[in-house]
Amino acid sequence: MPDKQLPEILKKPHIWCFSTYFAEGFPYSIIRSVSTLFFRDMGVSLEGVGLTTFFGLPWILKFFWGPLVDEFASKRRWLLAMQAALAVMIGATAFLVPLPGGVRLIAIVLFIGAFVAATHDIAIDGYYLAALDKQEQAKFLGYRVMAYRVAMLTGSGVIVTIGTAIGWLAAFLSAGLLLGLLTAYHYFFLPECETQRRPFGQMLRLICKPRLFSYALALAAAVTALVLFFNSARYQSWQQTAPLLKELNFPRSVGLGLLLALVLMAVFRKKLAAVMTRDPDSFYGKAFLTFMDQEKIGVILAFIVLVRSGEFMVSSMVSPFLVDLGVKHHYGWISGGIGLPASIAGALLGGWMISRFTLRKMIWPFLLAQNLTNVAYMLLAGGLARYLAVNTGAVHLTSVGAGNLLLVAAVHGFDQFASGLGTAVLITYLMRICKSEFKAAHFAIGSGLMSLGGIVAGISSGFIASWLGYGGMFAISFLIAVPGMLLLFWVPKK
Repeated sequence: MPDKQLPEILKKPHIWCFSTYFAEGFPYSIIRSVSTLFFRDMGVSLEGVGLTTFFGLPWILKFFWGPLVDEFASKRRWLLAMQAALAVMIGATAFLVPLPGGVRLIAIVLFIGAFVAATHDIAIDGYYLAALDKQEQAKFLGYRVMAYRVAMLTGSGVIVTIGTAIGWLAAFLSAGLLLGLLTAYHYFFLPECETQRRPFGQMLRLICKPRLFSYALALAAAVTALVLFFNSARYQSWQQTAPLLKELNFPRSVGLGLLLALVLMAVFRKKLAAVMTRDPDSFYGKAFLTFMDQEKIGVILAFIVLVRSGEFMVSSMVSPFLVDLGVKHHYGWISGGIGLPASIAGALLGGWMISRFTLRKMIWPFLLAQNLTNVAYMLLAGGLARYLAVNTGAVHLTSVGAGNLLLVAAVHGFDQFASGLGTAVLITYLMRICKSEFKAAHFAIGSGLMSLGGIVAGISSGFIASWLGYGGMFAISFLIAVPGMLLLFWVPKK
């Protein structure tokens, strides 16, 4: 439907910000969260369930194909195409559930779907940046975060409930139908905010070159060799002698490799620029070079990678901490009834305050609040140390008492509220460093690099907790967050 024929209310960002970011969070929830419960419910081994970490790779690697979304077609067309594909793929998994070998086929479909979903994210983020100016981007930031959280809860709550109570065929079919309805809604009512640069067909002709096929085959061979190596008997024997290797799985090794590549790109960016600009029409090279050719790019890259490292370390250990504390039976209402509303409130308030008082004034206090949650958890772990001692690994749990339970809920609520504030400023910051010509690609690069901070944090958090205890681990996580906060004094905040 042409833009001029749309009802005025449907053009408002309040509507499409919510619907598009719900459509972004829902497939992520199905692929990354619901799938793990489904596979375990179908009798897949814990080792097999652990392999679903592979599903997260496309969200780390998405900046490699982000420039394609900027250069070909329009963000709206990419959004609709990826959304329709996800609706078909997730709906199709429903009919694979009763088939012999259906679980393996579903794993393959979801792995492919992860690449589609990551591309879908790039298109939605790019659409948001293209449709709104900087002030509006901050103003409606809370809506997009709220919609994403509601979508995650819909997947992990509603779809999981359908799967466990009625059956997984009905669950996946419901998920596919919901995405299909969203696709139809966006097809008729989502306004077009830009004109396409180059036809989509040109991209197909571009990627169907023999040289690119040879590169793809070489990459596939390298990935296959790495996967076989990480699953080999030799590597498993090495894990017995070096426990750290148990945490170094294939996705995390890819993340560490990308961190190394990032450092090399920053060091040799001038030589890299000379190579990539040999072809003046290379949109791919321009996308990366315009991102790297910013004032104080080394400081910016260090800030992006480090700023959430402490938060990632805490988030990876909060669930085990609550289980060992003996409050796992209360986790549902603490997370859904306290954490989710607090997170939404933090994001909405954060977006409003950034638009009202500017990013420059809000970025420091919001990030400080985000990282003070590490200190709150440290004090909580110290104050309830005796319950950790008696409940860790215990069959019969000792109650922490109503007062302590409310204290746990309050700390978790503060954690989620401050996380909403931190998310608001960090997303706004990423949006501000995106150049207008490559908005989708630059946001994909920034958000992908920011998630790499969780790689090292994820590897180290468990070892630190087992070595120093939860209190010591939370204290270390705050210290790890300090360098990222200190970099704020040197990071350009235009």
